[in-house]
Amino acid sequence: MEPFSPPWVGQWDTVRHDMLGRAARRRERLEVSATAVVAGVEVSPDHFIGGERVSSAATFPDISPIDESHLADIARGGAAEIDQAVAAAQDAFPAWAALGPEGRAKHLFAIADLILERQDMLAEVETLDNGSLLEASRLRLMKRASANFRFFAQLSLDLEGRRWEVDGTRYAVRRDPSGVAALIAPWNAPFMLETWKCGPALAAGCTAVLKPAEWSPLTASLLGEIVTEAGLPPGVLNVVQGIGEEAGAALVAHPGLARISFTGSVETARSIARAAAASLTPVSFELGGKSPFLVFADADLDRALETATYQYDNAGQVCLAGTRLLVEQAIADEFTERFLAGVAERRLGDPRDPDTDIGPLITREHLARVEGFVERAQADGAELVFGGRISPELGGLYYEPTLFTNVRQEMEIVQKEVFGPVLTLQTFADEDEAVALANGTEYGLAATVFTRDDARADRLGERLVAGTTWINCFYARDLGAPFGGAKRSGIGREGGEWSFDFYADVKTVARRD
Repeated sequence: MEPFSPPWVGQWDTVRHDMLGRAARRRERLEVSATAVVAGVEVSPDHFIGGERVSSAATFPDISPIDESHLADIARGGAAEIDQAVAAAQDAFPAWAALGPEGRAKHLFAIADLILERQDMLAEVETLDNGSLLEASRLRLMKRASANFRFFAQLSLDLEGRRWEVDGTRYAVRRDPSGVAALIAPWNAPFMLETWKCGPALAAGCTAVLKPAEWSPLTASLLGEIVTEAGLPPGVLNVVQGIGEEAGAALVAHPGLARISFTGSVETARSIARAAAASLTPVSFELGGKSPFLVFADADLDRALETATYQYDNAGQVCLAGTRLLVEQAIADEFTERFLAGVAERRLGDPRDPDTDIGPLITREHLARVEGFVERAQADGAELVFGGRISPELGGLYYEPTLFTNVRQEMEIVQKEVFGPVLTLQTFADEDEAVALANGTEYGLAATVFTRDDARADRLGERLVAGTTWINCFYARDLGAPFGGAKRSGIGREGGEWSFDFYADVKTVARRD
């Protein structure tokens, strides 16, 4: 894609200075009822609605998974706050949509710049809030969060509607902003995934109500400060904190929505779909995964093993993780021996320590869920090779990397998403068996394959049921590529033009002279 140079690009410093000046005056008027200090940063625990801070009568505690310390008491929104936020977004929508791609891009580029300027601060707050590795957050996730705004702003400038003529009739396809979008993000990479939704929704001309996960709400609050500094008009982006069963349920059932985008569990998606059905609100779901990780005998085993041990990243709290290791029988013994040695070198510990490879689980509730899966797997006859317990040295929410072998395909530990540092290992005799095992769950989010056989790689790219298939790589993500899941792993696609197709009303205009 060629870079776009809008007419104001030469005056960007002046434009940005003016925008930030206006935003500074807005901030002077912004009344913040209280702040919490997290990692040395003042964070408002209140909602961000219509460009203002709004408190609630009730609160809920935000606890750090690192040491289970209390970080803040967060405003606990419900139907009243959701009504206020949707109304603010509806009021802001006509003017925001009328700005067009160039007018909106100015604001989104400013947001991207401010995220980069604050990437260290954002990373430090998020690590305390959700236990993710500080270095990974600083070096990868916050840069990606900035790119989410920049990429979709640029893409909105570059997109051209399709035009053609048939039998004297000229056809044109437009993407008109659809209205207010509800954006519901998960807790495992909160800021990056929130911006993954906000970037395309705002670039497409929608206004939005963002509902962050209650287990990791702090960087969403900081996003409110950032968009204010960037001069985003009040009401274009609103943030309502709260419990899923309260604020989330009120949001997805609201009749004033044009779109709902949700990333999370299959069970929650079913509830959202039922609520959205009353108003026929279109939904986009990126849901769970139980992804296969296939290693053939001809693979580069060093690369395969290095990537396999990485599947414990973020304590396994990654929807894309290849948690089902499927290894060709001819190399199974060597792979298993070397995999055990590789995992033994990965350090479990404080995520702020640069030598740490695996941090804690997010909450006591989630820890109990992971422990339940492990206990039931052992009761079902799966062989625990290593792990399967809280670290005796660290205690708290630090759960050891875990591996099960001698599992059967019908076992829960093979079929259901654990969302923790728990992998299984199965062997296969040939390609057909590998595909049958890989496709043998209700999920289809991703698949990873290691093989040197180009013909096999092509076949598996076709045969594996997955929204994304990585061959001899992992986590390769271009923002222009479609992303989503097959089967129970999702509905719709995000990324590139697919995002704009969702957040817009796609319109055909037919004309004759």
